[in-house]
Amino acid sequence: MEIIINGIKTNYQVFGEGQPFLILHGWGSNSDRWQIIGEKISKKGLKVIIPDMPGFGKSEIPKTPWDFNSYVNWIEEFTKTLNLGNFYLLGHSFGGAIAVKVAVNAPQKVNKLFLVASACIRKRTIFKKVLAKISKVVKVFSFLPYYLLIRKAFYKFIIRKSDYVYTEGIMKETYLKAISEDISCHLSFIKAPTVIIWGEKDESTLVENAHFINEKIRGSKLIIIPGVGHNLNQKVPEILAEKVLENLE
Repeated sequence: MEIIINGIKTNYQVFGEGQPFLILHGWGSNSDRWQIIGEKISKKGLKVIIPDMPGFGKSEIPKTPWDFNSYVNWIEEFTKTLNLGNFYLLGHSFGGAIAVKVAVNAPQKVNKLFLVASACIRKRTIFKKVLAKISKVVKVFSFLPYYLLIRKAFYKFIIRKSDYVYTEGIMKETYLKAISEDISCHLSFIKAPTVIIWGEKDESTLVENAHFINEKIRGSKLIIIPGVGHNLNQKVPEILAEKVLENLE
């Protein structure tokens, strides 16, 4: 399905009928990668809505670089346009960070919040500061014939967890805006019942972050899935859907 939201042609998928259940995918992902989970959750009398967020999947790329607030405003307009009313909200990784702000901005709208490996903690560690300086040094050699290959190798084998090298154009600056904002300060303001789901071996958003989020959100429940990493929706979609359905009420 397609709809125009804030001037952006937006693709989204819908599964089932009933109480709305909105899923926000992570950086570099799309609605197709959440299809199995959408189908399974919808079988419990829920209407699962999964948009391709701007810049991903089949949705248009924003004309200017976006920050978190741009995505939050877009999601809020998306829910109004589709007349979702109250809804369940699940956010994974980058989508989980957006979900935090949506839940804080509209606590009366979110029936229950599911944070799956949510990338809402962006502390400026010494390691990150050093890497930022190294990346500036690498740019000095942009005149070299094999610069692009060197840069890709730097991000892939040294930084490894960065999605920056796989982004292009406006989305590069959007990515930098996204990773520069630490929204962990918003966690304690979440009023919606919250379930935190994490992979035990997550190397992108460390499991220690899950415990931190659990401490900050009063009354939240933490579920650690053993033996899996960051992309729970692709590695163990059935288990993830099962954990969500077990904790709907």
